[in-house]
Amino acid sequence: MGKIEITKKVLGICATNCYTMGDTDTREAVIIDPGDRADILIKDWKDRNWHPQAVLLTHGHFDHIGALAGVKKEYPDIKVYAAAEEKEVMESPALNLSSSFGAAFTAQADIYLEDGAEIEVLGRKCKCLLVPGHTKGGMCYYFPEEHVVFTGDTLFCYSVGRTDFPTGDAKALEDAIREKLFVLPDETLVLPGHDAQTMIGKEKTGNPYF
Repeated sequence: MGKIEITKKVLGICATNCYTMGDTDTREAVIIDPGDRADILIKDWKDRNWHPQAVLLTHGHFDHIGALAGVKKEYPDIKVYAAAEEKEVMESPALNLSSSFGAAFTAQADIYLEDGAEIEVLGRKCKCLLVPGHTKGGMCYYFPEEHVVFTGDTLFCYSVGRTDFPTGDAKALEDAIREKLFVLPDETLVLPGHDAQTMIGKEKTGNPYF
């Protein structure tokens, strides 16, 4: 295995952070939340000689799954992971909010994950943490060896995800962040679905919601 490299494209009307994490030796990569513009993402992967192996979905909102169909068309063997609790959201244009923006669509995963599941991607362990509240099936992906967690729209830099969308729950979100994310090492890098990166320790001491 080589070193891990993480890149980000900010795409779509919600300025969604679409991440690619790749191994510099094998050139294999995983994609976190292909939110929009599959053409831009695919061109970037080809320019960098990445070979996408998996898609990790943090949740099913339209701005995080909008490019999934295009990615799967280009890479038909790619495996898509999401929380089992999020299946209903992904498969409903009303719940995933796509129908509210004039382009109703749905998405499916190949592998639906339970809370605490451990998967191996890029030869590395990934722990899947169910953190409901923004949606009922919000999933964070924690890579302990890399000291990084992809949090989607659950935890942001000095903020948390909205809970006024369908299946949202403010108390569930705050409780789950405390129980699932704030127990991670303080030096863990937080890569959220929007805006700037942060650290677990920084959020524990400075996030105004806590």
